[in-house]
Formats: sequence, structure tokens, C-alpha cells
Amino acid sequence: MKNKKKRIKRLVKILIIIIIIIGICWYLKDLKIKNIYIKGNTTLKDYEIIELAGIQDYPNMFSISSRKIEQKLKMNKLISSVKVKKNLFGKIVITIKEEKMLVKNELDNTIYLANLEKITDDNKVIGIPTLINDVPSDILNKFLEKLNKIDPSILSKISEISYKPNEYDKDLFLFLMNDGNYVYITTTKLSNIDKYESVLIQLEGKKGIIYLDSGNHFEIFQ
Repeated sequence: MKNKKKRIKRLVKILIIIIIIIGICWYLKDLKIKNIYIKGNTTLKDYEIIELAGIQDYPNMFSISSRKIEQKLKMNKLISSVKVKKNLFGKIVITIKEEKMLVKNELDNTIYLANLEKITDDNKVIGIPTLINDVPSDILNKFLEKLNKIDPSILSKISEISYKPNEYDKDLFLFLMNDGNYVYITTTKLSNIDKYESVLIQLEGKKGIIYLDSGNHFEIFQ
């Protein structure tokens, strides 16, 4: 009699477990994405990332894997890395790291990235320098590589960049700064632009042309 009761209890426990498993499977089968959270993006809009990921219709959570979403997003040149996390409550979190933007090309409305790739400026990006004339590709690539190494806070102070080669320097550039000053500099000495703040102290509030290409001297506007 005791053994019979034990068997019945065991069967009941097994049935309960089976029912729970079936219930979980049924829940997961119909579980759709309920909430999408985007983190780390500054240029790409949330809706753009959602569309790129292919989840704008809030599909079933398990109809598309986190890995596939990541692969889709990495196809965008502006996205350098991405991590997707999902949970059993219909929540999906997409953490984005965008590629650093160096300069906007005014001639063809494109943006050069730190990895030397180009993207179309669909989002009307502000806060990065604008290149206003043509530069030979070999000189431009070297220039961008050096530009990527300067202090980001200094990069944000550059408004316009123009290529100004002469008979002495084929890699000479002229920067128009946001504060109205001009800076002449070559690719080989581009790191000198990081000293811009200390040069400003010497100007004592005046505006002028700063020559960081040779001798680090300046000429005050009259």
C-alpha cells in the first residue's frame, strides 16, 4: 500500500513537471519582442538600428538569434562592435559602439571614419571638421591616420580643413578653428595641434594665424 502511494506521488510529480515544461515551451513559442533598448549610439538613430537588425515588426524572440542580429548590424560601416542580449520577458538590449568619425568631405557629402572607410552623411552630422577641397588619396590617407591620433577635444575645435600644398610642402593643410583662428600644419607635424590650447594663451585673446608647420610661431590679425 505504501509503495503504491509512493508511485502515485512520483507520477503526480512527473506530471506536474511535464505540465510546467509544456507551459514554458508554449510561452516561449509565442513570446514576441516586447521592449527594445538601444545603448551607445550617438549618430545612428534608434529606429535605424532596429531596422538594420530586422526587428522593426517585433518578431518572436527566438525567430532570430542574437548572433544573427549582431551580424546584420556589423554590416553597417559606422558600427565597430555590437552586443545583443535577450531575456525571457521579451526584452532585448542592443549595445552599440560606433566607429570614430574624423572629417566630413564637403565635395561628396561623405564622412571619413577612423578605419579609413567612408559613409554617406545621411544624418547631417555636426561637430566634426569639414574638408572643403580635393586631396590626393595617398596624402589624404596618411593625413587621416595622423588625425585619428590627436586629442578628440582638439579635433572638435576644428571647423574647416583645406589642402594648401606649396613648392616646399606637399602635405600642408590649413585649419579654420571654431574660435576664428587659422592653423597651418603638415601631416608629419599634425601631433603639434594638441598644443593648441597652450598656444592660445600666448595669443592673449587675440586672433591670428598659427604656424605649427614650421617654428610654432603666429601672426596676429591687424
